[in-house]
Amino acid sequence: MLSLHAVNHFYGNQHTLWNIDLELASGECTCLIGLPGTGKTTLVNCITGHQPIESGSMIWQQTGSLPCDLMPLSPVRRTTLGIGYVPQDKRIFSQLSVEENLLIALKAAGESSGTVSPEIYALFPSLYALRQLKGGALTEDDRYQLALACAMVTRPQLLILDEPTRGVGHAFIHRLGDLLLRLNREIGLTILLAEQQLPFIQRVADRFCLLHRGRNVAQGGVAQLDEQMIKAWMTPESGL
Repeated sequence: MLSLHAVNHFYGNQHTLWNIDLELASGECTCLIGLPGTGKTTLVNCITGHQPIESGSMIWQQTGSLPCDLMPLSPVRRTTLGIGYVPQDKRIFSQLSVEENLLIALKAAGESSGTVSPEIYALFPSLYALRQLKGGALTEDDRYQLALACAMVTRPQLLILDEPTRGVGHAFIHRLGDLLLRLNREIGLTILLAEQQLPFIQRVADRFCLLHRGRNVAQGGVAQLDEQMIKAWMTPESGL
């Protein structure tokens, strides 16, 4: 579905991503894992088009369609292709209602239906009861649900979540895990997470890509993410 080859990124003169290779297969859940500052969010922003890459390639291909080069496409165009995104800051409109936020997400993606699909409220039943409440009045857990629902209203083929467990409650993390498993394994949605909470990763992901200082140092099935690897790359004193 998405193939990254030799992706390099710079912030000014700082080389932040070094020759990243990543393959996202249709129907799998893949996790970008690593300590804070290792390049997870930067790589996500490169995929969504919010950061440019210096060199390399990003090729998008859906079943039955020709390959598409993502490089020249804007973030909005990538959304219309089928890439949904929930950033760390959620980016909801605090002065608008839940339903108005969802309608704006539809309009931004070029949808002209003017109504929120019942499927969205079926996925997020608590939002239906809150649909007239302003975003700023929601709890942190419900704000995340709304951000996720805004990404889902366009029926993405690939859903990207940046640090989804950050700042939400333990009970919501469990419900979020249930939802991602349903989306991935029952509906077949391809998912990419940038995350560092290992129990959550091991519960929901099929594959991992481990970043360290902007480099991809390991990848494979989640079962390969053993204690030796975690100790080597996921402790603050890691210097390998």
